Amino acid sequence: MSKPPFRVLGVQQIAIGGLEKDRLTGLWSDLLGVERVGSYVSESENVDEDILRLGSGVHAVEIDLMQPLDPDRAPKVHVPSLNHLGLWIDDLAACVDWLTKQGMRFTPGGIRKGAAGHDVCFIHPKGNESAPLSGEGVLIELVQAPGDVISALTS
Repeated sequence: MSKPPFRVLGVQQIAIGGLEKDRLTGLWSDLLGVERVGSYVSESENVDEDILRLGSGVHAVEIDLMQPLDPDRAPKVHVPSLNHLGLWIDDLAACVDWLTKQGMRFTPGGIRKGAAGHDVCFIHPKGNESAPLSGEGVLIELVQAPGDVISALTS
C-alpha cells in the first residue's frame, strides 16, 4: 500500500445524538459549561443540532448535539448515541480520492459543505461488496482543515 497523500491533523468534532436535544444541551452547555456557538437544521440530513465549542482557536473541538427531525426516518442521528467523530484533514480531495482507490466506502453525497462551513465527506461505518473498507462500525467525518489549522497543527 502506498503512503497516503494527506495527513490526519487532529480531532475536529464529536457528534452526539439523542431524541431530546434540549437534554443534551442542558448537560453539555448548562451543566458542564461548554460554550454554545451555533445551530444547524437540515431536512435532507434529518437533523436539528446545537453546535458547541470546547477550547479555543485552532485547538478547539466542536461538539455537535443532534436530534432527528423525524425519529422514524433515516439517517437516524440518534442511533448510536455517539453518532460520529470528525477529523481534520489537510487535503480532503486527495484523501477521498486515495481512500476510494483503496476500496473505502463513503456515504452518499460526496464532498460537500458541512454544518460549520467546512468541506466534509463521511466514511461509511460498514463496507459492502464494491467498497469493502469502512469505519469499522463508526461513522467518520473527514473535514477539510482551513489554512490556520493546518499551519498550527503541522508546526
